[in-house]
Amino acid sequence: MPALTLREVLALDPMRAAEPELLAGADALDRPVRWVHSSEVYEGANFLDGGELMLTNGFGLTGATEEVRRRYVRELAARGAVGLAVEVGRSLPSMPAEVTDEAHRLGLPLLALHRVVPFVRLVEAANRAIVARGLSGRSVARPWGDDHTAGLLADLADRAALNQPEVEARAALAGFHPGPGARLVGVSVHGTREVGAVDRAVRLLGGGGVLRAAFPGDVLALLALPGSRAGDPVRAVQEALRTAAEPGLTVAVGHAVAAGGGWLRWSETLRAARTTLELALTVPAAEPAAPDGPLVTSSRAFALERELTRGGVDANRDRLARLVQHTLGPLLAWEAAHPSDLVRTLEVHLRHGCSPTRTAALLHIGRQSLYQRLERIESLLGLEIGDPDLLGELLAAACAHRVVRGTRPAASGNGLRTVA
Repeated sequence: MPALTLREVLALDPMRAAEPELLAGADALDRPVRWVHSSEVYEGANFLDGGELMLTNGFGLTGATEEVRRRYVRELAARGAVGLAVEVGRSLPSMPAEVTDEAHRLGLPLLALHRVVPFVRLVEAANRAIVARGLSGRSVARPWGDDHTAGLLADLADRAALNQPEVEARAALAGFHPGPGARLVGVSVHGTREVGAVDRAVRLLGGGGVLRAAFPGDVLALLALPGSRAGDPVRAVQEALRTAAEPGLTVAVGHAVAAGGGWLRWSETLRAARTTLELALTVPAAEPAAPDGPLVTSSRAFALERELTRGGVDANRDRLARLVQHTLGPLLAWEAAHPSDLVRTLEVHLRHGCSPTRTAALLHIGRQSLYQRLERIESLLGLEIGDPDLLGELLAAACAHRVVRGTRPAASGNGLRTVA
């Protein structure tokens, strides 16, 4: 049986209830749809893997420049999206002409949704139909539940319009029953379509409850650790995934939240994991991953990067560049003329409490070599690295240098707003 097409998805009752109007791409309605995804994150096109229909409420398009809107459409098309459906009438009064024009130019189906229907209904109905057709493009074993798991995780990660009774009922349907006092930790894994790494980590953690599913682009999971478990739950999940995940994978772990704190807390840890994964994939790591293992990081480790780039990297690029030049200008000039690694040395040293032993071990150099580098840094900057008044500024500047160096600027515009 052929895969479900975009035309068939649009014929589903919940989709028809949204009163979709086709504005572009009429010749591409027979493309197969692998997944329907709703998102307010406008810098997350790299999470798409081809074949998705993207739903958005249009919030991120309001106030954006014409070129930024065009770039958003181009990025979706470049990632193989089969269509874009935008809710109009609330956040976005009408479809911007440049969005329609760019979609026409690229042959990307563009739909205006004129009636408000909760995206949870649209996504669940469409993806259930896709899975029922049996050709969703994913191969996921689900011993803890059925196809409701993927829909629930997607809705939580995108903070769809949900309520507590609905979330509890859908979680129970997926076999997820976190006990009293349980702590939940969101996880996002890039580089695999399999959930095996998460399953192995759950076994290492003692077999607690888990919601997990593979999506085009990454694996999402929500792990439950018993409230009686001693120690740091985030650290425990990280250590389990370092053992369980294959080399080459990138794994991001959110913060720990109380299972009884409400569905918004569940959403927060999943969104933190996804935001951290996006940063981990686009910003060079402060420290290299183990050569024979996965890169496992957490929202804690990227807290500074997240704050520096709130609203998007492009929107903050000039400000971060000025911070770097003002604070680290002499180091950059030295590195431009001499083979050295002073800025990275400074950041690693500051991140590890200015411990010479730890810094030297992480940089794989001797302590004497480290002391020489630190003396050079202090001489060039004319200050003492250990001055408490300078620690925050120096670390922020070193981190900003890594962010600006590791991401390419967009053609123009201030960047689309990101809800994070």
